[in-house]
Amino acid sequence: MSIKVEKTENTNELKLTFTIPAEKFDEGMKKVYTKTAKYFNIPGFRKGKAPMNIVERTYGSEIFYEDTFNEIVPEIFDNEVKENNIEVVSKPEIDIVEIGKGKDLVFTAIVQTKPEVKLGKYKGISMKKIEYKVTDEDIQKELERMADKNSRLVSIEDEPVEEKDIAVIDFEGFIDGVAFEGGKAENHELEIGSKKFIPGFEDQIIGMKVDEEKDINVKFPEEYFSAELAGKDATFKVKLHEIKRKELPTLDDEFAKDVSEFDTIEELKNSIKEKLEEENTNKAKYETEETAIKTVCDATEIEIPSGMIETEIDNMLKDIETRLSYQGLDMKQYLNMVGKTEEDMRKDYEEQAKISVKSRLVLEGIVKAEKLEASEEEITKKIEEMAENYGRKAEDLKNNEHLINYIKENIATDKAIKFVVENAKIA
Repeated sequence: MSIKVEKTENTNELKLTFTIPAEKFDEGMKKVYTKTAKYFNIPGFRKGKAPMNIVERTYGSEIFYEDTFNEIVPEIFDNEVKENNIEVVSKPEIDIVEIGKGKDLVFTAIVQTKPEVKLGKYKGISMKKIEYKVTDEDIQKELERMADKNSRLVSIEDEPVEEKDIAVIDFEGFIDGVAFEGGKAENHELEIGSKKFIPGFEDQIIGMKVDEEKDINVKFPEEYFSAELAGKDATFKVKLHEIKRKELPTLDDEFAKDVSEFDTIEELKNSIKEKLEEENTNKAKYETEETAIKTVCDATEIEIPSGMIETEIDNMLKDIETRLSYQGLDMKQYLNMVGKTEEDMRKDYEEQAKISVKSRLVLEGIVKAEKLEASEEEITKKIEEMAENYGRKAEDLKNNEHLINYIKENIATDKAIKFVVENAKIA
């Protein structure tokens, strides 16, 4: 078993030439034959019982080559790359030089490698202080939100529809006098001002009274998810059945008792203030860290391999697919709705992926430069937190090498961020 490592003309790219002994390849062929024998139907033998040499004579030895390559190469590739300390960040471009029974398997793999990070200034960077103060208006908004949540709906008979009312309507949509699919509903509850309908529709409901009928003219947005309706003028025949209006509770001591553990509205306000201050502190901390990382990244030049960008985009799209699945959608349906191709999506996320990868590389560089690492105590604490959150035994998690490495990297990364912020000049 041997591997030859050569640099290519491209930055952060290597050509790896693997030579796998004939015995290893032939051994792999036998394994493949054992796995696939049941699929061969040769006259004179029960299905799956024909000896390997008979199968080869009938179909040619080549029938096993591709599966044998896939059987033995991945493990060998990973082991050799690891032993030679090569950090591969792309899918290898494979080219088979020689393959055959009784022959050494020779193939090349062009791979991109993790770039060297030459850090710019990361100690003593200049930043503006980020802070948010809680105002009386903020507290009042939170009180109003709580009041809205605890409101009750009352039916309005003699007044017209107003902003924030809930209008119970029948409607049917027409384009050029022809009803279109999906444009009809009965007893539909529409909150006026929610902007859940086509622009202009809700505005024209305002002023209507119970039992009133009205034609509402609108234009579908050019970027509307349905291509058949996008940009089209439409008329909706609408009948208003009922108006529901929120009746808000009075913001007094009784309200405080009803919605919280406090006896007075002042106590409730103080509690809201404390909660908002904590949220603001966390928000300021997050934005300070984000600004610090961006500042260091802007001062660092890295030629990022395309493979790292593509992998990051892959991960982003997988996250989107997961979120869509919670809504009962798949990626194909989503792309049809937004009128995009997967290639469009990849382009949309390319810049974000570059920023993400560069940030990660810069933080790894700081971890290395400052020799930052997780202590055993920190690792144990994190494992215990995860065990409690996921209902697992801490001992089971401790035996997961992949998880332990992940925890170590995260703790070291957090320390790198903290190091940059603590050493920054914040005005």
